[in-house]
Amino acid sequence: MRPSALFPALCCAAALVLSFLCLFAGHKRNFMEDYHLLTLNTSRIGENLLNSSTAGNSDNPLSTLFHNITNSISGDVNNFVGDLASRLGVEDFYSAHLLDYCYGSYVPTPLANATVSKSEIHKNVTKCSNQTAMYQFDPTSALQKSLNDSGVDITLADLNWPDDIQKGVNALHILQKAVFILYCISIGLTSVALITSLLGVFTDGRLTAFINFMVVSLDFIALALASAIVTVVIVKGSNVIDKYGKEIGVEAHKGAKFMAITWAATGLITLALLGWFIECIIGHRKRGYVSKHG
Repeated sequence: MRPSALFPALCCAAALVLSFLCLFAGHKRNFMEDYHLLTLNTSRIGENLLNSSTAGNSDNPLSTLFHNITNSISGDVNNFVGDLASRLGVEDFYSAHLLDYCYGSYVPTPLANATVSKSEIHKNVTKCSNQTAMYQFDPTSALQKSLNDSGVDITLADLNWPDDIQKGVNALHILQKAVFILYCISIGLTSVALITSLLGVFTDGRLTAFINFMVVSLDFIALALASAIVTVVIVKGSNVIDKYGKEIGVEAHKGAKFMAITWAATGLITLALLGWFIECIIGHRKRGYVSKHG
């Protein structure tokens, strides 16, 4: 018996749960929506056009839309922008996950005001896209689909959508594929590590500890790489969107909660690895003690 092996076994079990949550967060409507990779906030899209001559250009498809909105509302600029996004058929947000993306509106209002604080605003998910292995978030396609579905004869080009956003996101697509593969590998290795760790509770000896150490080492490499790469995707993707989207009223929110659980899983596997490393040392010392004292 090796009761001390329960510690790495419990660490592997907890890491396995967190890894599954990383993979399946947001895979369906309202399931861990706050654990997104990043969220594209489009509730203020079109803000750049308020002081533009575009609205007064009769040849531009936005001209009639601007005229109708300004005649129907008497609120401030925030109301104007929110109504513009609504009439365009653009959702308030588009959140990227590992398997799909979801979209919807901010309730009770997209922006904080005198009566609604920022903490009171939350997401109301309307729908999620189909689940896809090695899914790659494409903000341009997602927004254009909303415009097409709305029936309004307006394209992203009419809204001055920056091509640099798509170029920046495309550069991260290969990393998104790698993240999915690494999480799948990690889940498989963590499952094996959990089984071998449980077996290690009932079998003594250095060989068992060494086998577990090697399995958990491979698991640590896969999960640490997945966590590091997904962090790069989240940070770089958000920075690109913020850099080029600011001018048209689009911003990104980093998936802080997702990064928290993926690095927590990595930390747990690190503890399991440390546990089996200690078991290898203890097993070696026990063997040396027995050989000396018979």
